[in-house]
Amino acid sequence: MINKIGQIMLYVNDQEESVKFWTEKAGFTLIAEQDNGQGFKWFEIAPTKDSQTTIILHNKQLVAEMSPELNLGTPSLMFFSEDLEALYKDFTDKNITVGEMVQMPSGKVFNFADNEGNYFAVLENK
Repeated sequence: MINKIGQIMLYVNDQEESVKFWTEKAGFTLIAEQDNGQGFKWFEIAPTKDSQTTIILHNKQLVAEMSPELNLGTPSLMFFSEDLEALYKDFTDKNITVGEMVQMPSGKVFNFADNEGNYFAVLENK
C-alpha cells in the first residue's frame, strides 16, 4: 500500500537557474544537492525543511538521453498557502509572473510561472 508521496520529479532546462528561482523567489529550501561525479546531478527542494514531499530538479536533456521513453512534461502541481494575499504580493514584488487571483468553491487561487515558463497553482489553505 502507498501511504505518502515522497518526491516529485521536475525536469528543467537549467538546474542552476531553477534552484535560484525556487529558493530565492518562491521561498523554498534547498534540502540536498547530489552529484554522481559523471555530470549527472540533481537538487532536492521543499517548502520547508520538514516537508514530507520534496521536488527533485533534474536536467531535462540528460534524463531524455538516458531514458527517452519518459514523459518529461511539467506536472500540474497545486501548492497551498495559509496567507495567499501575502504570498501573491511577495511573488508580484519579486517580479514572478502571476495570474489573477480567482475565487473558487474551495477558496481563492492564483497561478504563477517559474523561470522556465511552467505554471503552477496556489490555493488558499486556512
